[in-house]
Amino acid sequence: MMPPHADWSATTRFALYYAPPRDSVWWRAGCAWLGRDPESGETLAPPQPAELARPLASLTVAPSRYGWHGTLVPPFRLADGVTPQAFVAATQAWAARRSRFEIAAEAATLGRFVAVRAATESGAQSIQDLAADALRTLGSLRAAQTRAELAKRLDAPLTPRQRDYVETWGYPYVFDEFRFHMTLSDSLDDAPTRAALTHAWNTQMRDAGPLPVNGAAIYVEPQPGAPFVLWQRVAFAEQVPA
Repeated sequence: MMPPHADWSATTRFALYYAPPRDSVWWRAGCAWLGRDPESGETLAPPQPAELARPLASLTVAPSRYGWHGTLVPPFRLADGVTPQAFVAATQAWAARRSRFEIAAEAATLGRFVAVRAATESGAQSIQDLAADALRTLGSLRAAQTRAELAKRLDAPLTPRQRDYVETWGYPYVFDEFRFHMTLSDSLDDAPTRAALTHAWNTQMRDAGPLPVNGAAIYVEPQPGAPFVLWQRVAFAEQVPA
């Protein structure tokens, strides 16, 4: 197990994300698109789709900081007494009882963003169930929100259910409010640019096949505002015995 880094502190945040297998086209394409490999730390040259008038890198600033991923458990600080090693062990135990699966996936416009999402209802439900199970299993390892963190989360147009989720789980979009996505752009007002990005991604991934959900990954934000790094991968079982 890789040791914690020297610059980690009480403000360091951890997250459980979905990350495609390192040897897959889904991983290579997503990291290149965002210009950064959060696992190796390598800076990459993004492609430049012919449909775009602006450099792709200028449209992916926020998702590049977070790294190529799909959220399962949103970023949080560890509770008092919970070490990074304990969080890894708990995550490995959770992963060992999950089976691998695949989902069809495609890029689409989600509000003002472009993101990869499940292309079928069954695929969306499978990964929603995965995220809910992860949050329920690992939620006790999260530090309680500070008043400032809670106020910041609640200072948004939320439904009563979403506000309840913020107060209980620290994030509004969990359980039935969860929508799996792997972000490909910043928030963009320009609909033609969003359409061009969507078309460019789907064109380049036309022959990629389904998205393999073979495991999850622990990402770390060492200091507030720093780029997230992929610290540990955890593998799902080939098949969990019935």
